[in-house]
Amino acid sequence: MTSAPTAPPVVGVIGGGRMGAGVAQSFAAAGSRVVVVERDGGAAAAALERIARGLGKAAERGAPAVAPDLGVPDRVTVVSAIAGLPRDCDLVVEAVPEDAALKAEVLAAAEQVVTDGCVLASNTSSLSVTELAAVLKHPGRFLGMHFFNPVPVSALVELVLAPATGATALGAAIRWTHALGKQDVVVRDSPGFASSRLGLALGLEAIRMVEEGVADPEAIDTAMRLGYRHPLGPLRLTDMVGLDVRLAIAEHLHATLGERFAPPRLLRDKVARGELGRKSGQGFHRW
Repeated sequence: MTSAPTAPPVVGVIGGGRMGAGVAQSFAAAGSRVVVVERDGGAAAAALERIARGLGKAAERGAPAVAPDLGVPDRVTVVSAIAGLPRDCDLVVEAVPEDAALKAEVLAAAEQVVTDGCVLASNTSSLSVTELAAVLKHPGRFLGMHFFNPVPVSALVELVLAPATGATALGAAIRWTHALGKQDVVVRDSPGFASSRLGLALGLEAIRMVEEGVADPEAIDTAMRLGYRHPLGPLRLTDMVGLDVRLAIAEHLHATLGERFAPPRLLRDKVARGELGRKSGQGFHRW
């Protein structure tokens, strides 16, 4: 009888924003000791509060408690610098903003801290993991682990392979994904991977339809939910992801894949006005 997969004992998460906090919460709930790197004190406090609130809600829903005698402060801690990561991390996931130079910088810094056996992963939703791997001394232990928002309840992790990604790193990532109660899909590195490329194409077309006056956001979302059984319409999903994040991905795919991913003017205008979706209270819907 095959034993159930177990979460890595020690996990580092670089970045304490919504995605980083979600990744940290998921591993903490699965039994990992998690260290989050967040240099901004306010963001660090917000991350711990978000994680504690998320674990509390999970307990209310009847989710099985892991190490119930341990509170969040015992399982999740925050440090202000990458140098504060435990050397014995089994996995480090970077979850900083979608900026290739920043991601490369934090991955290279993390590699200097942890042992050679640690798997390094990027939560990028569209950037080239091949290019990110190029800054590492040991690229065989690196891959993309693309989590989806909201991380604690999303059932999928997209595992993205760079040419140098080794079988050991991939096997560990698959086991750990299953330990979180999530399903993996394995894809090779290409602009936007599988999920972001398809999701963005639908989202951009929905925005163009609003721009052209074809239908309002609620009608478009309702059509996709009820007509095509999508759990969320493309514009409500865009609001949840963040219009600024969608714009950054669109600009990257426009540059790499061509005109079909050109960001609509309406998207640019909303981002310029600070209408970023759920996090700002207004996007294509009011939150």
